[in-house]
Amino acid sequence: MTINKTINGFKHHPYIPNSAPQIQQQMLEEIGLSSLEELHEQIPDSLKLKENLNLPKALTSEFELKKHVTGLLSKNRHCEENLNFLGAGCWQHHVPAICDEINSRGEFLTAYGGEMYNDFGRFQSLFEYQSLVGELVDMDVVNVPTMDWSQAAATAIRMASRISGRKQVLVPELMEEDKFLVIKNYCSPDITLVRVGYESETGRFDLADLKSKLSEKTAAVYFENPSFLGFIESQGQAISDLAHAAGAQSVVGVDPSSLGVLIPPARYGADIVCGELQPLGMHMNYGGGQAGFMATRDQEKYVMEFPSRLFGIVPTNTAGEYGFDDVAYDRTSFGHHREHGKEYVGTQSALWGITAGVYLATMGPEGMKELGQTILQKSQYAIHLIDKIPGVKGSLFNTCGFKEFVVDFNKTGMTVDSINKALVEHNIFGGKDLSMDFPQFGQSALYCITEIHSKQDIDCLAEILETIVATPKR
Repeated sequence: MTINKTINGFKHHPYIPNSAPQIQQQMLEEIGLSSLEELHEQIPDSLKLKENLNLPKALTSEFELKKHVTGLLSKNRHCEENLNFLGAGCWQHHVPAICDEINSRGEFLTAYGGEMYNDFGRFQSLFEYQSLVGELVDMDVVNVPTMDWSQAAATAIRMASRISGRKQVLVPELMEEDKFLVIKNYCSPDITLVRVGYESETGRFDLADLKSKLSEKTAAVYFENPSFLGFIESQGQAISDLAHAAGAQSVVGVDPSSLGVLIPPARYGADIVCGELQPLGMHMNYGGGQAGFMATRDQEKYVMEFPSRLFGIVPTNTAGEYGFDDVAYDRTSFGHHREHGKEYVGTQSALWGITAGVYLATMGPEGMKELGQTILQKSQYAIHLIDKIPGVKGSLFNTCGFKEFVVDFNKTGMTVDSINKALVEHNIFGGKDLSMDFPQFGQSALYCITEIHSKQDIDCLAEILETIVATPKR
């Protein structure tokens, strides 16, 4: 489009800066050009669009735009208006009002970068977040958040590879497929992932298979506790011991909301701990609300392999006063020697780190314990109730789980997809359909119970599920 043409009848677009023809002409004259097309003269003519895109008429007022977007948003079916039992990596937890109050403050919400002399408060807030998460996972060093658990796991695995100098990593067969693919993509082409089998009755690592696959090539063994499918991996110490005996690192992924009732991975041999911060005060959002973390002991061989920012505390020239600043800044990709950065790190999720810090400070140790106990009790109640439904097995595995569990619908003669569609008609979001990612389990679904679910909610789910599976199939 040339500068002399109008946009849907208007001389300029109300939401595109510098779109007025006279402004564009001044800019072109400043750089010695006569038209916008000259900016693209090196692009072959065959690649250029010769006509306008088939776009709707431009919205020319703020009111019209707001009305249009509100109409689109009203089509969403969200968890505030429906009963939700879907988790699988993004869970519906209660978010204390103070979390939103603090993370919406301008000095945090809009703080993109900066140093200690012009960014008052953010560095200290992130240091406090790191300290609180470090206490929760029983580690010394915690990073400024990554984008999500998948990235944190991938980065932790790369850290382990650099530390050990090896290029093979063993991972559980029963891990989230999307996370596996993210790790595989991030670690390619030099690091190879090898899946380890599981015990059919419990879902836990098959230790014999693990032992047979460990070798001098193994950089790390990665496992999750609780697992993606909810069961608790009670063999953590044995897995770590086998990894260490082979000269490999033990990397453990964890849901921090479980650590009020489960011992932290550091207590059963983890060298690097990673996980998802979303349960700690973050709302579920479309494409957001996720943040990952990594944690290690305060040893140079680990600290120097973190690719992301770490904040430390130091005394200043004034007695009793402290400052907060980056630790070992040059190891990052935005340090003074970018080409020597451990990995590329861009804008991360620092705001969610501050949010997680606020949540942990609000909950305290007793609050996290109460949270974990509540989730354990409610999830066990849900399994017990669902197990009473004819043709339905409340838990596919016979091990204790936390927050999530696999419901087996194979004997109902119905697909999880059809059951979930029927549940939606009752304003209920059912569990994640596992038939694609885990076909060996047939028609099974991953259900999630958190502290937000009341006894009445769980009773309602069980009652409607029983009605659905009892309905004659047409």
